[in-house]
Amino acid sequence: MDRWLDRAAARRGFEATSGPDVLAREVENRLAERLQYIKLEPQRIVDAGCGASSATLHLRQRYPDAVIHGVDSSFNALRHARAPANWLGRLRGVFHSPREHWVAADMTHLPFAPGSCDLLWSNLSLAWADDPLACFKEWQRALRVGGLVMFTTYGPDTLKELRSAFGEDPFPHVHPFIDMHDLGDMMVASGFAEPVMDMEMLTLTYSNVPAMLGELRATGQVNAHRGRRRALTAKGRWAQMTTRYAAMAREGRIPATFEIVYGHAWKPAPREIAD
Repeated sequence: MDRWLDRAAARRGFEATSGPDVLAREVENRLAERLQYIKLEPQRIVDAGCGASSATLHLRQRYPDAVIHGVDSSFNALRHARAPANWLGRLRGVFHSPREHWVAADMTHLPFAPGSCDLLWSNLSLAWADDPLACFKEWQRALRVGGLVMFTTYGPDTLKELRSAFGEDPFPHVHPFIDMHDLGDMMVASGFAEPVMDMEMLTLTYSNVPAMLGELRATGQVNAHRGRRRALTAKGRWAQMTTRYAAMAREGRIPATFEIVYGHAWKPAPREIAD
């Protein structure tokens, strides 16, 4: 496993009483902070899965002259990304920058020429890809030599409390998110050079189980696992789950853990084959 590097992140406490939208903004802010350590002046940036973030504001602030392409497969997500729910976002929606473009496309089929992008950014979108390896290969294709990919995604301990509360239920209720070690190997297999990977645990708290599940559904984070139960969960099993989950409460609030994986890597020059 020496082909990629674990880097210990500075662990900062984070516990919020709001939902996944707040989590996405917090992770986005933490990823943006890492740009200050990167020696790169990108001319073209791609925000892959931009509907999950408002990253354009961060990227525009740091790289005012760059052309930024927000890409998402959902038209509704693109509208949300173009004009986030704050005054600056609404103003940007009225006075739209000619250096910002919004593209409806899949992350595995980007409408950009090979080697045409300098920075590929993705916040909490890779977890929903059917084939993360295909995403990495496509991102590598779109980047120029010396270009950078930076992303976040969910790790396997995400929503571990919910998984535990369902006990021995044979049907999955939480997606099997990919371990950062495997993501590092995928990046190497896709042609990236020595990926840097690290992770941290962030916690949201809720008043009860229905409140937690309601916020997950409201932000589109629902169980789409192919092996999920196709019928309604029996009342007895559901009641057993909520009882188990309620027993995990601290100071009257239940926790929901999210394992956040951070990764970045550079696209190296192609190797020359000796005659």
